[in-house]
Amino acid sequence: MSSAAVYPQTVIGPDQVMDVRPIPCSIKHGRIIQAWLDLPVGHHFILLNDHDPVPLYYQFFAQWPGAFSWEHVMRGPEEFRIKITKLRAVVAGPEPVAECTSRH
Repeated sequence: MSSAAVYPQTVIGPDQVMDVRPIPCSIKHGRIIQAWLDLPVGHHFILLNDHDPVPLYYQFFAQWPGAFSWEHVMRGPEEFRIKITKLRAVVAGPEPVAECTSRH
């Protein structure tokens, strides 16, 4: 069974929150990045995670400098919420690399 069947496409809720805590590390970054790429310019979502996604920030910074804003709304210890805004149109780029922390 594919991971897509077990973990359906991630949806940003009406409250603009994208809860990625139940998603396995192997597909989590790809889901987050795709959700951001799909955003219209000027829009945002709140990423909800169980750890501070620092490697994801560096991936965004390396691939799309100046195209996003990253604002911590809540910093743990159990929940981390980051407001990620799309500031300008971008090209997708290479397939994201999974980055796991010891909490996964």
